[in-house]
Amino acid sequence: MDELLVMIRNFKYTQYSFSFFLIGLGLYTVNTVYGDTIILPCHLEVPNDLMFGKWKYEIANKPSEFIAFRSATKKNIQYDDVPEYKDRLSLSENYTLSINNARIGDEKKFVCMLVTEDNVFEQATIVKVFKQPSRPEIISQAEYLETEQLKMLGQCIAKDGYPEGNLTWFKNGIVLQPIEGTVVIHEQTNIDQASGLYTVISSLEYKPTKDDTDAQFTCTVTYFAPTGQETIRSESAVFDIHYPTEKVKIQVLSQRNSIKEGDNITLKCSGNGNPPPQEFLFYIPGEPEPIRSSSLYALIDVRRNATGEYRCSLTDESLMDSTTITVHYLDLSLTPSGEVIKQIGEALPVSCTISSSKNATVFWLKDNTRMRSSPSFSSLQYQDAGNYICETTLQEVEGLKKRQILTLIVQGKPQIKMSKRTSTDGSYKTVACHVEGFPKPAVQWTSSGGVINKASNFLIAFCKTEETKYINGKFISKIKIAPEENVTLTCIAENQLERTVHSLNVSAISIPESDEPEEKSTCSILRVELEK
Repeated sequence: MDELLVMIRNFKYTQYSFSFFLIGLGLYTVNTVYGDTIILPCHLEVPNDLMFGKWKYEIANKPSEFIAFRSATKKNIQYDDVPEYKDRLSLSENYTLSINNARIGDEKKFVCMLVTEDNVFEQATIVKVFKQPSRPEIISQAEYLETEQLKMLGQCIAKDGYPEGNLTWFKNGIVLQPIEGTVVIHEQTNIDQASGLYTVISSLEYKPTKDDTDAQFTCTVTYFAPTGQETIRSESAVFDIHYPTEKVKIQVLSQRNSIKEGDNITLKCSGNGNPPPQEFLFYIPGEPEPIRSSSLYALIDVRRNATGEYRCSLTDESLMDSTTITVHYLDLSLTPSGEVIKQIGEALPVSCTISSSKNATVFWLKDNTRMRSSPSFSSLQYQDAGNYICETTLQEVEGLKKRQILTLIVQGKPQIKMSKRTSTDGSYKTVACHVEGFPKPAVQWTSSGGVINKASNFLIAFCKTEETKYINGKFISKIKIAPEENVTLTCIAENQLERTVHSLNVSAISIPESDEPEEKSTCSILRVELEK
């Protein structure tokens, strides 16, 4: 009989009723959906001498209960006073019985009776009622689960179904089978006494592992429908899995790959547990006791003595990690430095000393031009004066660079050398005064005419003095003259250190008589009267 019922459930059905006839048994079954109208055809051939038709239902161990009557001759219809079917019945002319608003209590054997004067014909129909349960829902969900602890994960509930459904738990789509101490499932069924509908509940106790992080738990309800078994799946639930820390890690948070003096750095300590530990012990070089702190510990304006091993641990010191921090430094000492004044010819030892955490690159600049080697002064010259920069850098450490400046001033008393040269046409002579000294000497020219007591006056033809550029403490002051008599020219050079005088005799040049000077000459005639 059970196999026959299964076959019945697998047949197709309409929206309102389903009828089947089992050949050889004369047994009909109607499958209907809870709340729909039950259609019960009589399935008997109406005899010509029919007097009336009746419907009754039969329940085991109880007397039959008549519910509807229709006269074949008078065409009148009567419904028996059965409270559960009051206002729910309708009997057609062909003796088809309709029962609206199908209920669980309608699961009975209904019998159609056609009565003649000589005989009574009966045909039974079994009514099966189906109700789809609500979509299963996981309720009473745990806030979190802990590894190594069996704990109530939640309850799967499917309400108001019929017949009784079956609940199944899944993890990531795989059925959860009971495992002692790990997966414990308790099932419960409640029946609504008024409606006869089932509510099924399945409680899941579960002991998770770390691998269950982000695992999706679902449950399904499998129930019988007119077409056979159907399944509805719940929404998935994901649980926060708590597990202890098994490893501690310390990290150095810095804006640069390398750390230098003056930087700010932050130590970060973390554990791989869930929830992660919120407090740690930090072991700082130079500190006698560990420092209790949150996961971050800041070091401000670090110095080279901060180089060393840093550790962090859980507060119970059970797990620990360490890292080494190197604080890079760079020191430069230039001797001498700043402004230095020396005399020409003196010696000046210069040293640039470097102290660093790594090999440093050192180079020299003079007046912003890179030098091939470091400066060395055994005998200072004017060209040695200038701005010297000793600069060093640690290329592996961003921003670590040092420099110092030496401003060298080379001073000297004025030194004079004089020379003369006659022009190619013999019309004038050029007298040059070669001057050396620093600060730059001021130059003044004076003259006298040979033996001063023998001549009362004389003429000197001259041009304005000219000077070359002052380079490396040297320049030349020049004058062009065409004396009519022998003359002595004196060059006077003077700076803050000393006044130096040097004279040079210049012989006379015969100047041809002319009413007007040549236009090409830039010289003028000056009469100088000397004291006798």
